[in-house]
Amino acid sequence: MSRTVSLVLVDPSGELLGQLPPFTVELPWWQDSTEVVAGAGVDVTVLRLLHGDRKPPGGHVTYLAMTPGRPAGLLPADADLTPHPLRAAYAEAAGVTASLAWAAGALDRLGMTGLTARQQRTWNLSAIWRFDAPDGTPAAWLKQVPPFFAHEAAVLRLVGGVAPDLVPYVLAAGDEGRMLIPHVPGEDRYGAPESFRAEVLAAWQPVQAGLAGRVPELRATGIPDISLQNLPDIARPYLSEIPGLGALLDDLPRRLAAVDECGLPDTLVHGDLHMGNVIDDGESFTIVDWGDAAIGNPAFDAVRMPGEPQALAEWAKLWPDHDALRAAELLQPVELLRQAVVYDGFLARIEPSEWPYHADDIRRCLQTAVDLAGPDF
Repeated sequence: MSRTVSLVLVDPSGELLGQLPPFTVELPWWQDSTEVVAGAGVDVTVLRLLHGDRKPPGGHVTYLAMTPGRPAGLLPADADLTPHPLRAAYAEAAGVTASLAWAAGALDRLGMTGLTARQQRTWNLSAIWRFDAPDGTPAAWLKQVPPFFAHEAAVLRLVGGVAPDLVPYVLAAGDEGRMLIPHVPGEDRYGAPESFRAEVLAAWQPVQAGLAGRVPELRATGIPDISLQNLPDIARPYLSEIPGLGALLDDLPRRLAAVDECGLPDTLVHGDLHMGNVIDDGESFTIVDWGDAAIGNPAFDAVRMPGEPQALAEWAKLWPDHDALRAAELLQPVELLRQAVVYDGFLARIEPSEWPYHADDIRRCLQTAVDLAGPDF
């Protein structure tokens, strides 16, 4: 699967210039910018999605992009450039310029000079640039997030204070959700075996146990509590099309009360602990992408990482004074309900042109929750 790309261009002041002829890139993921930048034929920085002809991935996608000059051969373009109150700062030409200038200044002060910024990703949840040394070696990363993820740098510092080898070090953090971290060597571990998943959970458990006594401090940094308060309103449009959803919601108070009886303490939850967010170099691993971090039951992270039942049993042994396995079993469908609430929150806080990224996520999560709950619902 690939995608066809059209780039509507503006200059650094935001003036509309025109549109490049469409071209094809191999990676279908709309938020990936690397091949778009490489295939444009001119110097561009992708700003934001304008529209796509289908749900992602793949299809024909049109982005707004910034270029420093006025390329020859541009096609006429008609794009709505009206400001939107929910637009991320990095989705505007001035915002990108300010972010790269901030990063360059911070890197210079750290003695990391002569680096070249290379855009990697941009969408409603983050914008990411890699800074390479003159020989092409990755040296640092700039990540910028929208306001609802602004606690990520604080989370990294909190976890790093307990387990410095488990998370990236924050080189600098600034306004508008900007953060610089050093390059983390290795590859993501999608498809990792059961033993590696168990190793990650085992490394994360003592940190969660230690932070369980620091919940007020966690809240003070802006980390939100896990909440299902809006779930009935979110699920209501899907009750007729997802058999069993209503029964699952009706049973939710009983299920959550049973979870409480298991005795696990509230603590820091990564919130998106899958193997794509674990970088491994063969000797050690680093957990990345902490924007979804929240305060809640640690079993949410255990069930977010799919695996065989034995993996949950091994994780539960790490909480010997609690009925952790029972809590995890009860929370398996609840984790998907929680994800539906998270996606609804994204939609409420991003501009409508970015909604296609999450078009089917709520329904998918609700259906999977029912499937996990079993035939009794």
